[in-house]
Amino acid sequence: MSKTLCLDFGNTRLKTALFSNADLKEIIILDENPLTHLKAIIEKHSPSASILSSVITHDIQIEELLKSKTQFHKVNDQSKLPFTIPVAKPETVGADRLAIAAASVNLFPNKNNLAIVLGSCITYNFINQSHELLGGAISPGIEMRFKAMHHFTAKLPLVKADWNVPLIGYDTKTNLQTGVLFGIAKEIDGMIDAYHEKFGNFNAVLTGGDIAILHPHLKNKIFADPDLIFKGLYAISQINHA
Repeated sequence: MSKTLCLDFGNTRLKTALFSNADLKEIIILDENPLTHLKAIIEKHSPSASILSSVITHDIQIEELLKSKTQFHKVNDQSKLPFTIPVAKPETVGADRLAIAAASVNLFPNKNNLAIVLGSCITYNFINQSHELLGGAISPGIEMRFKAMHHFTAKLPLVKADWNVPLIGYDTKTNLQTGVLFGIAKEIDGMIDAYHEKFGNFNAVLTGGDIAILHPHLKNKIFADPDLIFKGLYAISQINHA
């Protein structure tokens, strides 16, 4: 039985997923001492392979640990991928976006896929039916929008997201929540509609930590999977460790 560690280092959390063959067994959020925590995970599970997607400046000792204990691969523009990147500067495409694209192609081959990631930023990643990652768009995420309204005004408070918000806000808090959540929902639906009008054989996928908050407000039919990035990392790992 082959075990693989898939690590996702994002702007908010450092997470790892344990796969046994192709089955995702466990997702672990690394604590404030990720190197020590990761050593314990490796000692407990003895993975044979590992793969890292990182969009932050992380402790290089983490990579050294993974190299010494597993067959390690770090996702970058030189990785073997199940799609091509016919854009001007493929090296500027984030590792997390590469993983999401890989998952979309793996789950929905030979379709036009718009993969939407709800993170610190919202990213729209379009992979056509010829398995080409053409690009997409980036806009502010939920928390970033709340923080921006608080920071750039004198009196607006900093509020948290709540999926159960009214269409018509009745006080400052609900006005802010409604504006952000319905605004993002309409943005996502609008982007899906625009891509759908331009491309046939179309599929939309949604992932990221804010799925539960936003998914109830979307009108479009969309495949939602909070673990999509890990499934994409596993797919890339299989190709690069073959």
